[in-house]
Amino acid sequence: MNRGDLYRVYKGSVHDPKRFRVFVVISRQVLIDSRFSTVICAPVYSSYDGLSTQVKIGVDEGLKHESSIHCDELVSIPKAMLTHYVGSLSFEKMQELDEALKIAVGAD
Repeated sequence: MNRGDLYRVYKGSVHDPKRFRVFVVISRQVLIDSRFSTVICAPVYSSYDGLSTQVKIGVDEGLKHESSIHCDELVSIPKAMLTHYVGSLSFEKMQELDEALKIAVGAD
């Protein structure tokens, strides 16, 4: 498991209308490689609102259609739930993600 990997997770949340949702692992690699049981992830939605906290992704990242990462909805997910690998982000998309995360959490 690496930072920037996308995984399809069954029932991301009880409030989520979809049975499955794709999430991007955003935790730093040292945490991912540790014995810590969870990682921080950002959900992927098919909608894109043009917010600075969203990153467009699609078939190049392993998805079936154009979507976007929503950095305003970060969640902690057990590593054990991240078993259905979908794809990963390119270096350029990781840079976009890092910028969107900075904006989402108010870091300069």
